[in-house]
Amino acid sequence: MGKALIIGCGGVASVAIHKCCQNSDEFSEIMIVSRTKSKCDALKEKLEGTTKTKIRTAQVDADDVDALIALIEDFKPDVVLNLALPYQDLHIMDACLATKTNYVDTANYEPEDTAKFEYKWQWAYRERYEKAGITALLGSGFDPGVTGVFAAYALKHHFDEINYIDILDCNGGDHGYPFATN
Repeated sequence: MGKALIIGCGGVASVAIHKCCQNSDEFSEIMIVSRTKSKCDALKEKLEGTTKTKIRTAQVDADDVDALIALIEDFKPDVVLNLALPYQDLHIMDACLATKTNYVDTANYEPEDTAKFEYKWQWAYRERYEKAGITALLGSGFDPGVTGVFAAYALKHHFDEINYIDILDCNGGDHGYPFATN
C-alpha cells in the first residue's frame, strides 16, 4: 500500500489511523487531513514514537474538490481513505478520479439534507473509475462492511437461506466504554 491520505480525524478516523500505524510495513506514510488541523496535529503527536509510519498533517475542506486535488497531487498517495462525512463522498471521489487515486470509504453517500441509504450516486462512478484504472471500495465500515462479512459467514456456515437481515445500531448514548459497540 505505501502511502495513504486519510480524510477525517473523528472517532472512526482515529481508530483507522491507529490501525494504519500498527501496520507500518503496509502504511509507511500517512497524511491525516481534516477541517481542523489542530485535531490532526494532536493525533500525530500522540502517535509519533509509537510507530515507524511517517505521519504528516494538513487542513482541507472536503467539499472543495480543487483543494482535494491539489493535496492529492502534492502528497501522491496510493489510496485515499475517506472517513469524512457521508455527504462529502462524491467530492472526494471526484478528486480521486481527477488524480487517478484509489478510493476507500466507510459509509455510502447521502445528500446533506436528506438521510437516504442508497449507493446509486456512487455506483454511477463505476465505469469512470474502471476506465481510469483505479478502484473505489465503498461501504467498508461496520454497517455496511463488517456486517456483510458476518452475514456471508452466517449463510455459509449456519443457515440454508437468509431472506432478510435487520441491522440495529445500538449506540444510543454513553455506555461507559471508550468505543462504540454494535
